Amino acid sequence: MSERPGDLERAVEATLFAAEQPMTELEISAHLEGASVGPVLERLAELYSERGINLVERGGRWHFQTAADLAHLLRREKEEPRRLSRAATEALAIIAYHEPVSRAEIEAIRGVQTAKGTLDVLLEAGWIRIAGRREVPGRPTIYATTPDFLTHFGLQSRRDLPGIEELRAAGLLDPVEEAFAVLTGGDDGDTGAESPSGEEDAD
Repeated sequence: MSERPGDLERAVEATLFAAEQPMTELEISAHLEGASVGPVLERLAELYSERGINLVERGGRWHFQTAADLAHLLRREKEEPRRLSRAATEALAIIAYHEPVSRAEIEAIRGVQTAKGTLDVLLEAGWIRIAGRREVPGRPTIYATTPDFLTHFGLQSRRDLPGIEELRAAGLLDPVEEAFAVLTGGDDGDTGAESPSGEEDAD
């Protein structure tokens, strides 16, 4: 690497522009002969904060993205946003808040069986991943969210997720309030919710 002032900053900038996917600080450093890039990333993030594109960090990975207030200028009229079924939305929320979780644990919170296709949709979207297997009898597969989930929803980390009350107000936890309270250590008394039917979701 050249020792001229600003060369490392330019190299980091070029690396991120050319990257096909977001990169971790370690990956950027390895690409630049082990250079310390943490302070450089912070400077670039500040430099780009008021420009048409921003340098952002999502889940430990850095990438350039269109400034939020200009995103509408780049949307194509025929763009069709990804739409999730209610079952998939609920499953995604549960995974985000409780990861890693198994399908059985998702069903325990939702109060109904979760069709395999529901999780397949989230896997294909790149928003969840298989995180291993639970070390219990049967060794069920467990799921967790991905950096793409954080990027898509504009979250720096899972700490930025909305509060439980906001999810409840949006109806994402209804009608399994009692099961949710038990699983999260809340009041396990009668919430007045009807007993779940146990019927499998239709995808």
